[in-house]
Amino acid sequence: MNTESAPIDEIHNRLFLRIHQSANLIHKKGSAALDQLGVTTQQWAVLASLSRPHITTGMGINEMCDYLRVSRQSLSPMLQRLEKAGYLERVRDKDDQRSRRMILTPEGRLLLSKIAPIMQSVYTDSLEGVSRDEQISIIHHLNLLLKNM
Repeated sequence: MNTESAPIDEIHNRLFLRIHQSANLIHKKGSAALDQLGVTTQQWAVLASLSRPHITTGMGINEMCDYLRVSRQSLSPMLQRLEKAGYLERVRDKDDQRSRRMILTPEGRLLLSKIAPIMQSVYTDSLEGVSRDEQISIIHHLNLLLKNM
């Protein structure tokens, strides 16, 4: 058995470093922009996940964990804070009365309407010089990467 480690492919190294740097910077820029509303980027991600047009009956916690790619342990306290703030509520699942689904409240929708232009500005600035076709291509390739992970 060969104990020598193979050299890291420089392209792979640069690619994952750029993904890491991009995620950190968008988090930093988003956090600074959202501070004025007292919302974290993680809270915004939860609220935004519930606002997608096809999410008409809310989301269960496992479904949200899968969508956001976070653990239940990190998501549960955040959901409790958002619920306490009045931005979401837990309702019984119509198909399984033992389960609960999170839905946005009117206050949550109002908050999202305030967040949207702030984050759109962050996104517009961040995507300067990147064409719409290139953005779609990046999404496609990141989806492939996520699928492989």
